[in-house]
Formats: sequence, structure tokens, C-alpha cells
Amino acid sequence: MTKKEKARYCVVQLKSIYPDASCALEYGNDPWRLLVMGRLSAQCTDARVNEVCRTLFKEIPNIEDMANAPIEKIERLIFSCGLYKTKAQSLKGMAQMILDKYDGRVPDNMDELLTLPGVGRKIANLILGDIYKKPAIVADTHCIRICARLGLCGKNGVSTTPEKTEYELKGLIEDDEQSDFCHRIVLFGREICSSRSPACDECPLGSVCLYKKKMKK
Repeated sequence: MTKKEKARYCVVQLKSIYPDASCALEYGNDPWRLLVMGRLSAQCTDARVNEVCRTLFKEIPNIEDMANAPIEKIERLIFSCGLYKTKAQSLKGMAQMILDKYDGRVPDNMDELLTLPGVGRKIANLILGDIYKKPAIVADTHCIRICARLGLCGKNGVSTTPEKTEYELKGLIEDDEQSDFCHRIVLFGREICSSRSPACDECPLGSVCLYKKKMKK
């Protein structure tokens, strides 16, 4: 089985398990809110981000309000997400840049998204895939670890950098499947293929998994 065939098999299997996979962040189809939540999710759980943002978006509901909010207020509202000083600077900075440079609209391409404070390729791909329905691989920790275990990327089951994972998967997964594949991988990583204790015996991808084959030796 080639890597492309394996990728196609994994896409089909994960789709059958998680037919309605979607982003775990509750952003209400709002590009700005997803951008904020993506930034807050660094080293923080999606559940915590969702909880924090219920209050954050009541207090600071839109881009204009974020640009004008005192940095101390932003810090207070996002404190429990961790790295709150750096994240607050990012949120205020990206709001100001979107208003000043992009006419109040969250950019729809990688180059412009990467100019925003605190935005890397992972957040940019999240925006491109979920909001603008473009081909996008969100190479988060689940994606990097699991796709290496499956042998889709990395070398001999060992993971590589997020950017290399992104580019390798882009060459294997059909454009219209990429964003949903990444959301499904997150669910799969939480429920079955966890970092420390993967449920290999009940894994639906076990027949193509390098990690499972190594564990049997």
C-alpha cells in the first residue's frame, strides 16, 4: 500500500467514525472569534478556551472593541488560558492590524494571515479551512503524532516538525478532505490514539499503523 492509498484509507475510516466532525472551538462561524480562540488555544485546552470566550466575547464582542480595550482588561479576561500577557498583546495587535490594514476583515490567504501578531501556520490553516473552505492542514500535536504513527509523515513512525507534517499531508490528502481530516484526527487522538496509552487493540486504523506493528514485536 502506497502512502497515498493509506491516506485515502484513513480518510474513509475516520469519516465513518466521525461523520460530523467539526472544530472543537465554539466560534459561531465568526472569523474573528475563531482567530481569537485559535490564539488562546496555544498550550491550553479547547474546553478552557470555550469557557473563557463566553465571557470574553460578552465583554469585548468584536474587532473594534478589542482594538480599543485596555490591555489590562484583556489580560484579566483571558488569564486562565495561560501566557495571558503575550496572548493579550497578540489579540489587541491583530485587531488593530485587521482594522488598519485589512479593512476590518480577517484575511483569506496564508501570506496576509501570517502578518498578524501571534498567528502561525497552524492558526492560519484553521482560518483558511474552517472559514474560507480552502485546502488546509492544521498540524497540531494530535495530527503530528498520529500521522507519524500511521506512517503518513515523519520517518519510521517518528514525528517531524509541524511545517513538514503539513506539507507531507497536503501531498497525500485530497484538497476537499483536508480540513475535516484534521478535525477527525483530533477526536481520534482524544478517544483512541492518545499519547501515552493508545487503545491499539480497538483501533480501526490498526491494520495500517506502524506504531501498532512495532508494539507487537
